Amino acid sequence: MNDFIPISQPSITQKEIEYVTDAVASGWVSSLGKYLEIFEEKFAEFAGTKYAITTANGTTALHLALAALGIKEGDEVIIPDFTFVATANAVKYTGATVVCVDIDEKSLCIDPKSIERAITERTRAIIPVHVYGHPADMVEIMKIAARHGLAVIEDAAEAHGAEVLGKRVGSIGRCGVFSFYGNKIITSGEGGMITTDDGELDQRIRVLRDHAMSKQKRYWHEMLGFNYRMTNLQAALGVAQLERIDELIARKREIFEGYRQRLSVDGRIRMNQEAGWAKNVYWMVCAECEGLDEGRREELMRRLRERGVDSRPYFYPVSDLPMYEKASTPVTHGIYAKGINLPSYYDLDDAAIGYVCENLRAVLDEMKL
Repeated sequence: MNDFIPISQPSITQKEIEYVTDAVASGWVSSLGKYLEIFEEKFAEFAGTKYAITTANGTTALHLALAALGIKEGDEVIIPDFTFVATANAVKYTGATVVCVDIDEKSLCIDPKSIERAITERTRAIIPVHVYGHPADMVEIMKIAARHGLAVIEDAAEAHGAEVLGKRVGSIGRCGVFSFYGNKIITSGEGGMITTDDGELDQRIRVLRDHAMSKQKRYWHEMLGFNYRMTNLQAALGVAQLERIDELIARKREIFEGYRQRLSVDGRIRMNQEAGWAKNVYWMVCAECEGLDEGRREELMRRLRERGVDSRPYFYPVSDLPMYEKASTPVTHGIYAKGINLPSYYDLDDAAIGYVCENLRAVLDEMKL
């Protein structure tokens, strides 16, 4: 076992090295090349959608989706208060107002009842986030969206392959957004993807992604666009990872089970949940510990690091960040300081899982929690 167990690291095999080397040797190293086409085609097939559009990263994917849907200043977009800040930032880039609502305590995903209460005449879209690998309650969310005529953008950055009643995330809303950052279930280094069944939306996204350049008249631009393209090098890595995605997801679930067997017997620790209608891909292993506040959580993480175990804190509530409006979200505010994420990368073996669990419980004992 290593002297230090990191929170995450990518699984890179000879397949990834071969594909990226092939992309380099081809000379197609920028935003054209065969791996981009393959990645889009195969990811659409995986997600269960007609179309998939590569982007530079998950944040640009969110921004592109919002821009293509016409979200603008004066509009409101509802998001969970418990999410990585990119969800909120992408909304703010459009000039629209971020409306933070509370989450479900078990799934940590947006609470449909909170969505309903937050809708106003200015609401245009909902962004449910499939947090830490567990899908949001898309059945109820889609009902709410249909009643009020709202677009639904699934933020599936952390949940490649998660399912709602057998349907994969990214195929349920108007569109889905994925991230391929280095710590995600599959990675292209940086990179993102938008999935959709809407052909018109697919075409708008593709135009906006490439500076909104005319298809008929080169270097003619009729609107403001973006340079949000993925490179062929990134796509080559992504294709190799995508070919292994079933194996990678299965390993995530195995790792979680190793933790569950050791930690679920400890009444001080609450772990990830999995609703009966959901498939959780356990992007991150979660451990919520009663008695923690922000300061004691930082102490817990420091003590784990001293024992060679990396960890991460839960996300801060978006509404507590200085650039966003305060929101009344008691569940989010009651949970965020109690939770940490534990190492869960592909090559983490059973001995290392045992070491993490043993030391987490020992530190809780030391802190009298």
